[in-house]
Amino acid sequence: MALSGMRGLSVFISDVRNCQNKEQERLRVDKELGNLRTRFKNEKGLTHYEKKKYVWKMLYVYMLGYDVDFGHMEAVSLISAPKYPEKQVGYIVTSCLLNENHDFLRLAINTVRNDIIGRNETFQCLALTLVGNIGGREFAESLAPDVQKLLISSSVRPLVRKKAALCLLRLFRKNPDVVNVDGWADRMAQLLDERDLGVLTSSMSLLVALVANNHEAYWSCLPKCVRILERLIRNQDVPQEYTYYGIPSPWIQVRTMRALQYFPTIEDPNTRRSLFEVLQRILMGTDVVKNVNKNNASHAVLFEALALVMHLDAEKEMMSQCIALLGKFIAVREPNIRYLGLENMTRRLMVTEVQEIIKRHQAQIITSLKDPDTSIRRRALDLLYGMCDVSNAKDIVEELLQYLSTADFAMREELSLKAAILAEKFAPDLSWYVDVILQLIDKAGDFVSDDIWFRVVQFVTNNEDLQPYAALKARSYLDKPATHETMVKVSAYILGEYGHLLTRRPGCSPKEIFLIINEKLPTVSTSTIPILLSTYAKILMHAQPPDKELQSQIWAIFNKYEGCIDSEIQQRAVEYRALSRKGAALTDVLAEMPKFPERQSSLIKKAEDSEADTAEQSAIKLRTQQQASNALVVTDQLPANGTQPVGHLGIVKLPSMSNTDDNTSEQGITRENGILTVIDSQPPSTASLDLLGDLLAPLDIVGPPATTHQSEPSVASGLQSGIGADALAIEPVEDLAKNVQPIGDIAERFNALIVKDSGVLYEDPYIQIGIKAEWRAHHGRLVLFLGNKNVAPLLSVQAMILPPSHLQIELSLVPETIPPRAQVQCPLEVINLRPSRDLAVLDFSYKFGTHVVNVKLRLPVLLNKFLQPISLSAEEFFQQWRSLSGPPLKLQEVVRGVRPMPLAEMINLFNSLRVTVCPGLDPNTNNLVASTTFYSESTRAMLCLMRIETDPADRSQLRMTIASGDHTLTLELKEFIKEQLVNIPIPSTPMPPQPQPISPPTTATSDPGDLLAGLLN
Repeated sequence: MALSGMRGLSVFISDVRNCQNKEQERLRVDKELGNLRTRFKNEKGLTHYEKKKYVWKMLYVYMLGYDVDFGHMEAVSLISAPKYPEKQVGYIVTSCLLNENHDFLRLAINTVRNDIIGRNETFQCLALTLVGNIGGREFAESLAPDVQKLLISSSVRPLVRKKAALCLLRLFRKNPDVVNVDGWADRMAQLLDERDLGVLTSSMSLLVALVANNHEAYWSCLPKCVRILERLIRNQDVPQEYTYYGIPSPWIQVRTMRALQYFPTIEDPNTRRSLFEVLQRILMGTDVVKNVNKNNASHAVLFEALALVMHLDAEKEMMSQCIALLGKFIAVREPNIRYLGLENMTRRLMVTEVQEIIKRHQAQIITSLKDPDTSIRRRALDLLYGMCDVSNAKDIVEELLQYLSTADFAMREELSLKAAILAEKFAPDLSWYVDVILQLIDKAGDFVSDDIWFRVVQFVTNNEDLQPYAALKARSYLDKPATHETMVKVSAYILGEYGHLLTRRPGCSPKEIFLIINEKLPTVSTSTIPILLSTYAKILMHAQPPDKELQSQIWAIFNKYEGCIDSEIQQRAVEYRALSRKGAALTDVLAEMPKFPERQSSLIKKAEDSEADTAEQSAIKLRTQQQASNALVVTDQLPANGTQPVGHLGIVKLPSMSNTDDNTSEQGITRENGILTVIDSQPPSTASLDLLGDLLAPLDIVGPPATTHQSEPSVASGLQSGIGADALAIEPVEDLAKNVQPIGDIAERFNALIVKDSGVLYEDPYIQIGIKAEWRAHHGRLVLFLGNKNVAPLLSVQAMILPPSHLQIELSLVPETIPPRAQVQCPLEVINLRPSRDLAVLDFSYKFGTHVVNVKLRLPVLLNKFLQPISLSAEEFFQQWRSLSGPPLKLQEVVRGVRPMPLAEMINLFNSLRVTVCPGLDPNTNNLVASTTFYSESTRAMLCLMRIETDPADRSQLRMTIASGDHTLTLELKEFIKEQLVNIPIPSTPMPPQPQPISPPTTATSDPGDLLAGLLN
C-alpha cells in the first residue's frame, strides 16, 4: 500500500498503532469513521484522489475487524476512474468489502467488462482479479464469454491469459451450469501446447476441474498431458525460473498427473508406454534428502505418481516398486515422511493387487504403533486395521492387545473397537474370539463399549458348543483381585446362563459361583446390580438339589434391595424373590435365553458409519466408482464349528455401485474363511446405480409388486383421496428440463414404504433418496439418505418439509452441495399430535449442470406407523368391545370394490399394517378379528378393535367394523384400512406371524366364537 502523498492515512495508521488498549483504539476508529461519513455526504465535492484516500482508510478499518457499512458506493465508483492508482483502490476495496450478492456490484459490471475487453493489460489484470475473487453468478453470466475469448486469444500477453484461466476456473467452480464449456475440448488441447509455463500451469488447473466434471469430452487432451510430463521430466525443457530446487515445475507435474487420474484408462499403447517410462523415472529418482523444501516438492510429485500408477493398474512389478518405496519411507527418522508413507500405504489398500505386498512391511508398521508422534500412531493403527485379513488376523490382534496397555487414553476407545471388529470378522474359531474380547475387557474395560460385550454374549448364546468354554473363561477372570465392572457384567451374565454346565468342575458349584460373584457386588454401580440379581435368580434355579443355605443367602440379598430407590433394582428384587418361592414357576420364567435373531453386527455398522467420506475426489476412489467390479453385497458370519450362525453383516470387498438383487438364484455364492459371500455378477449401469445399497442392503429392501393403483391418501387436509396416485407421488413445480425423469414408479416406491420402514423413496439419473425409519409410540425418527450418483457435485440442494397440522416435524440442516459420489444423511424427528390420514410432503430441489429439478415427494409417515400390534385374549377383547357401543366410537361400513384376495393374504396385509389378527375369536372362519394400539400426544395409548366380515362367494366386498375410545381415531382408522383394501397393492413378501394371544379364555366364558357372534351381530 503506497502511502506517499497521503499524510492523513499515515497519521491515522500511526495513531491506531500507538493506542494503549482496545478502548482507545475503538474511540480513534469511531472518530475516523465519523469523519469519513461526513466527507462522503458531500460526495460531489470529492475528487478521485480524496475518494482514494478515504477508501484506503475504510479498508484499513475493515482489516482491523470493525464493521464498515457505508462508503461502498464510493469504492465501486473508483473502478471507473481513468487513472491506475484510483482504479486499483476501487478494485481492491470492492473485492474485500462486497460479496457476490451485493446490489452495488451490478453497477460495476459494465465498467469491469470494458476493462476486460480493453487494450490496457494492467486494467485487464485488475478486472480479472476482481471477477475471480468474487465469482458471482451475475459476473459469470455477463463476463464468462469475454474471459474465455481472452484466454484463447493469441494477441494477449501470457500474464493476462494466466489470470484469465484462473478467473474462468473460479467462475466454473462456482457456477458450472452458467459457464458454457461445451466444445472446449479442442481449445483446451491447444492450450496444453502452450510454451509459457505460467499459462500452462493455470490451464492445467482449469483442465483438472473440467475433466472432473466430464472426462468423456476431453479424451483428446490425454496424449497432450503425457507429452507435458515427458517435456518436464525426461527432456527437462523448463526455464530456470520454473525449476524449484532442481525439480522441473512440480506444480504442473502434480496437476497433470491429477488430471490423468480422472480418465478410466489409457487405450493407446504408445501413450501408455511413454507415461509409464515417465512414472518410472519419478519412482527411481525420488529420495529423501536433508533439504526440507526439496523433500516437500519431490514427495508431492512422487505421491501423485503413486496414485496414478495404482489408478492405471500398472504391472505388478511397478506396483511392488511403489510399495517398496513407501516401505522405505516409513522406516526413516523424519516423522513427516513416515506419516506420509503410512497415509499413502493406507490409500493403496483399496487396490487388491498390492495388499499382499503391503503385508511384507507388517513388522515395520507395528513398530510405528510405538512412535512418539500420536498422528503416526493413529496412521499405523488405521493401516493395520485395513490390511488385516484371515492370514494375519491373529498376529495383528495380539499386537493391538499388547499395545493397548501402553496406548494413549485418547486412542484406547478407537483401538478397542477396531480390535473387537477384527476379532469378529476374521476369527479362525469362536473360542479365540471369546479369548480376545475378554482380554480386551480386562485390559481396557473403561474404553470398551457395551456393544462389544453385547456382541460376545450373542455369539455365546447362539453357539451351544461355545457355552461351556465361555463360562469357564469368565469364571477364571473373576478370580483376579481387581476386576473391571464390564468384566463383572459379562462374566455374571454368562455364568448365570451357563454356569450350571461347569457343575462337575472344581470350584464351579452353584454356591462357589455365587460367592465369587457376590464378592464383586459392593464394588459395582447401580447399572450392574440388576444383572447380578438376574444371575442370582438363575443360580438359584439351576441349584439342583436345592441348597437351603444358598437359598437363604440369595433371599437375603433380594430382601436388601426390595427397598432400593432405583425402580429397576427394586422391581427385580421383588419379582425374583416372589418367583423363587414358587418353585417350578421360577424354572419356567427364567428359562435359558433363546437364540438371538440374525442381524447386522452393531460394531461393524458403527465402524462403517465412522468412516466419513471426504469430498476430495481422490483418484483411487474415482477409479473404484467407475469400474464395473463384482462387489460384495451381504455377508453372513458362519462359526467355524458349524453350529447355529450368528447375524453378521459386513463388507469384506469394495462396495458395488450397482443395485443388489434379492433373487439369490441369479447371484454367485461362495464360501471363503467362514464367510458366506453373495456376489452380484452383473456389471453396474447408469440406471441401476445404487449409492444406498451398502446401507440398505442388510435391511432386505425389496421392490413393490407391479400392480395397479387407483387412489392415495390425501397429501393435505384439503385434498381428496380420489386423486390419482401418480399425481401425488411426485409433483413437478416446473418442467424437469424435459431430460430428468424419475427412475422407476415413484407411487410404487411409496406404496412399498407404507408397510416397510426402509427403502428408496425417489431416484433419477443424478440422485437417489433413501429413507430409514424407527417408530416408538408417538415418536418417529427418520433418516433421509441423499446419494449423489455422479462425479460432479449437486448444487443448490434444498429440502423443506410441508407438514400437516397433526404432525410436528423437525428436519436437520441439509447441505447446499452434495459432493461427487457422496452420501448425505439428514435426520428427521416426528411427533404425532393426533390421529389423521394427512401426509407430510418433502419439497426437494437441486441443480446439476443446466438441469434444475424440483419435486414434491410424499413422506411415508402414515397413520399405521403409530400403531403397535397387540394380541388380546377373548376375555380382554369382549370386555373392551362391550364398552365401545355404537357411533361415533364404533363405526361400521360395507366396503365395495375391494381387491379380491384370499383370507391368508388379507391377514398378511393386516400384519404388515401393524394390526394383529386374533385367531379363534370369530365362529365364522371367513371373518377376521383384529386389535392394535394407536399412539399420539392427544390420545396417548389408545386400543383399537376391528372385525372384517367377508363373503367367500364375492371377495370384492366386505363389512368392516372399527371401534376405539376416540371418535376421530375410529373414523380415520376406518378410512385408512378401507384405502389399503381398495387401492394399495399388497406387499409381495409375507410378514412374520404375530404372537398368539397372551392368555387363554377363562373357564367362565362359553365358546369364544359364539360369544363374539352374539356381541357383534
